Amino acid sequence: MKHWLESTQEQSVRPRTYERYEEVVRLHIVPSLGRYQLQKLTAQHVQAFYATKLKEGFSPTTVNTFHNVLHKALDTAKKWKLVTENVCDLVDPPRTEQFEIQPLTMEQIHKLLALARGRPIEAILTLALATGMRRGELMGLKWQDIDFKTGTLQVRRIMSRIPSKLQHDGKKGYTEAAPKTKKSRRNVIIAPFVLKVLEQHRKRQQEAKEKVGDRWVHHDLVFCTSIGTTLNPDRDIRLPLKTLLQEAELPNIRFHDLRHSAATLLLGMGIHPKIVQEILGHSNISITLNVYSHVLPSMQKEAMDALNSAFAKSKEGEEMSNGDEA
Repeated sequence: MKHWLESTQEQSVRPRTYERYEEVVRLHIVPSLGRYQLQKLTAQHVQAFYATKLKEGFSPTTVNTFHNVLHKALDTAKKWKLVTENVCDLVDPPRTEQFEIQPLTMEQIHKLLALARGRPIEAILTLALATGMRRGELMGLKWQDIDFKTGTLQVRRIMSRIPSKLQHDGKKGYTEAAPKTKKSRRNVIIAPFVLKVLEQHRKRQQEAKEKVGDRWVHHDLVFCTSIGTTLNPDRDIRLPLKTLLQEAELPNIRFHDLRHSAATLLLGMGIHPKIVQEILGHSNISITLNVYSHVLPSMQKEAMDALNSAFAKSKEGEEMSNGDEA
């Protein structure tokens, strides 16, 4: 498992992903299954490993993560002809329940944005709700990515947490990285009301820059601290959002649920799922349809109502034509 990590994963996956894989291998797979020779590992061993982890209190979703890492490693072993089959194909990982998203309604969004007006979190909150951009994408957004004349922005990078082994003195840091997938690199049209909020935000940022003078760190970030450095996602984003939600007496949602709120609203307005996919940066439309399947029934009803109306008009015209002939 260690050889698989270092020789195939360290250079091929994101640093944060590699860190998660390494933790799963070191803390769970090796302590439970490391005593077995690779060729003697059986489906029964793996199934017992999952059962033990569930008894220890790990959620089905977490145990599925263990399964995915082990499955990926054994696929490589099979490719290298170290084993004849991947025993993970012979086991049943625990069934996971799909996470129920908590989108805000338009009324709740109006309430939240009204309360956020003038606060440091206003601009990032508004852009998140209007575009569905991910937190890392918003943290990595630079002024050079926004064209105020055309009302568009480009998602070119994300802010990704530096793996713990590369952190200095145990302090969490963030670094620029490429977007999650090829589709994540995208152009997004910005609504005029969002542009106004961003212009006001840029003006306040310029005032903050003049106030601190030489202490300002020039990263060109749209969303940054009072001296221009990268935001702390917990202190500068999550906690202010939680405070706002509490003050507004709204559900205690995650920041990522703002993305779900944007997508749900767009789909609910009848925007084609393909367009929503492009706005969100999903790698394929099936992800959009699967995640937001809860919106589809109402869309189907609207489609059937429109179809019924079209057929009714057609039938009405046909009856009138027959009447004229008579």
